[in-house]
Formats: sequence, structure tokens, C-alpha cells
Amino acid sequence: MAATMESLGLDRLSPDEKLALAGQLWDSVLVAKQPGSFLDDEQRAELRRRIAEAEATPDDYVKWKDVLADTLKRFSK
Repeated sequence: MAATMESLGLDRLSPDEKLALAGQLWDSVLVAKQPGSFLDDEQRAELRRRIAEAEATPDDYVKWKDVLADTLKRFSK
């Protein structure tokens, strides 16, 4: 029989606790898939390229804290 939210007691967790657990589960899958590394070489190179581009042209990007604040504002109505 497959485990369920109820059989594991996960249905009693708060939304924040569920999100934290989901993150931990996701991370554990990534580690199992690629021990010692979350990114392969191609992904790592692309991330470095994007970071360099963002640092070279910071005015072209919106800060995460601003995106989050705007999103929360839009959905809090």
C-alpha cells in the first residue's frame, strides 16, 4: 500500500511546515540523482553566465524582494 498524507500524519502539518517538508523532499531527490552536486556542468555554466550578465547590467533586472512584495500585494486583496 502506498503511503498517503493521512497515513504519514502529514495532513496535520501547517501550510508552512508542508512547504518546508516539500523542499526537503525535493532536495533529497536531487541529491540522490546527482550525489554531491545539484547541478550538472551545463547547468552550472549557464548559472555562471546569468550571474555575470546580471552583475554587468543590474538595472535590467528586478530584485527578488521586489517581485515577492509585488506578488504578495496583488494576491492579498
